[in-house]
Amino acid sequence: MSNVACITGYKSFELGVFKQDDKAIHYIKQALKKELVSLLDEELEWVLISGQIGVELWGAEVVFELQEDYPDLKLAILTPFLSQEENWNDPNKEYYELILSQADFVESISKEPYKSPQQFRNKNQLFLQKSQALVILYDEEKEGSPRYFYQEAKKKKETDPSFEIRAITFHDLQWVVEEEQWKNE
Repeated sequence: MSNVACITGYKSFELGVFKQDDKAIHYIKQALKKELVSLLDEELEWVLISGQIGVELWGAEVVFELQEDYPDLKLAILTPFLSQEENWNDPNKEYYELILSQADFVESISKEPYKSPQQFRNKNQLFLQKSQALVILYDEEKEGSPRYFYQEAKKKKETDPSFEIRAITFHDLQWVVEEEQWKNE
């Protein structure tokens, strides 16, 4: 039973995605949706993200879509520190604000602006304490920012076998692309 699942993964620039209409986003969202629907069958109530540009915000969009059929599903955004969007460009800031405005709960873990990487570690620990499942777009063959969270999640799984890690790899995304193309033929 997974009442709370967190979503994380690569930042958009780590995937080479720089426009909101990039076709890759559609496939990533399809993969996230598949995992979330499966978790909803296991009594998922909350999805937790930190609001990073990329997989996390696309995951938030998927939650909003799913809320049409699952009105009890809620989205919480717990940012690692205040004003994380401060240095983002205007389109990303606007997109972020739009997501925040639709979330069911928004809070910053640290009540200060960015000071040190410890704020990210604190966020990772809190997310792992609060959740029973992790949906992560991460492929061990492509290093990137999700690596640290993934390593911590694997440690948690060793001590708590009921903790679920649902890793979406690039191979999985390729399946989603092929499935969609097959449906559209």
